[in-house]
Amino acid sequence: MPMTVVITRDVEARYRGFLTSIMLEVSPGVYIAPDLSAGVRSRMWSVLSEWYDFLGRGAIIMFWRDKKGVSGLSFATLGEPTKELVDADGVILLKRS
Repeated sequence: MPMTVVITRDVEARYRGFLTSIMLEVSPGVYIAPDLSAGVRSRMWSVLSEWYDFLGRGAIIMFWRDKKGVSGLSFATLGEPTKELVDADGVILLKRS
């Protein structure tokens, strides 16, 4: 099971309560789970997305290990401009669309 990292910025307190029920908060707004399954990650993201659609404040980004992703990573965002990971001759870059 892959490591999952969620970073929140300027969001309501309900996100913190929910995320700390699933993950460890290692710094304000930074949550990690070393063995979160893909199913739990997907359900967690669904809840975060539904809340964000309703509340619409701040930003959330989630990273996880993905063997098929660029440099073995994938991510999802809420409240941020669309981004993608790009492999530029072995250097991983974050490209805004």
